[in-house]
Amino acid sequence: MIMKLLSGDHPRSKTLSIVLLLIVFGLLFAPFLFPGTRSLDTAARICIFIVLVASYDLLLGYTGVVSFAHTMFFGIGAYGTALALTNMGASYAAIALGTVCGALAAGLFAFMIALFSLRVKAIFFAMMTLAVASAFLVLVSQLSWITGGEDGLSYRIPREMTTAYKLVQDKFLNVRINGKLITYYVIFFSSLSLFLILLRIVNSPFGRVLQAIRENAFRAEAIGYKVVHYSSVATVLSAVIAALSGSLIAIWLRYTGPATTLSMDIMVDILLMIVIGGMGSMYGAVIGVVLFLITQSYLQNLLGILQESLGSLPIVSEVVSPERWLLWLGILFICSIYWFPKGVVGRIRGG
Repeated sequence: MIMKLLSGDHPRSKTLSIVLLLIVFGLLFAPFLFPGTRSLDTAARICIFIVLVASYDLLLGYTGVVSFAHTMFFGIGAYGTALALTNMGASYAAIALGTVCGALAAGLFAFMIALFSLRVKAIFFAMMTLAVASAFLVLVSQLSWITGGEDGLSYRIPREMTTAYKLVQDKFLNVRINGKLITYYVIFFSSLSLFLILLRIVNSPFGRVLQAIRENAFRAEAIGYKVVHYSSVATVLSAVIAALSGSLIAIWLRYTGPATTLSMDIMVDILLMIVIGGMGSMYGAVIGVVLFLITQSYLQNLLGILQESLGSLPIVSEVVSPERWLLWLGILFICSIYWFPKGVVGRIRGG
């Protein structure tokens, strides 16, 4: 049964299997193992970004297509849900309609980009997607009467998905069973389902063709595969799943703005997560996201503890100041790329 869920793509390493099981177990029971608002928010973001990064890996790691427009699709999904909730009110119908419309719009945009751009060489396609994503970001920022501009949109979600709703009055394992917890598990199981769909795609005959295109597009074309067609389908699938992950973050945050969904900083983070985890492996997306977001969330706290313990050493204490957490974050990621050139998964598998 487990192998059917994994589509026959087993981790091929006991160490990797244990790590993945620990991550799934940790995310499944995160509200009980790591109580607190910040811990729950970090766990929810990990679930959402696993899907987002895995969807981009379908394009970059499996097809060899470099795109800088992935956050645009992420944002389209988020804004689709946000606009529906803003205009239709806090209802499940609004969430469903916004999610579907966002996914369809993202797929249409991706198809248009692929139709006009995939026939050019890789670097020109990458530049084209960067230009489109930048133009879309400016457009969203300017259309303030629709999108809220730079301030974004704040909206309500159904009461059953908020902290105001108490499913059970008494706490269970010191955790209050409320709407926020229900929302977390909606996000967890939705993310798990989308990840398994991606895993199925990359291990299907279609996925094998994508890998053949990545290795040698000319040879794949020579044996009869329409490279542009396959690449276009991969682009559309990647965009649709990214949009669905955008809908999830819109529901979780109850806010959608350019900084949370369309920023190029998010695109850079996605690239870092893929490189750290390992390109061309869905499991690499899981490892990369977990390492990146946990480090990003808690490195500043760790540096604060170090500074307190090293207070008697003025120079060292200044170097490990929490204010310099971005510097240390950069150093850590440079070291990780140096030590794991094929990503963490590649190293664990002995690559």
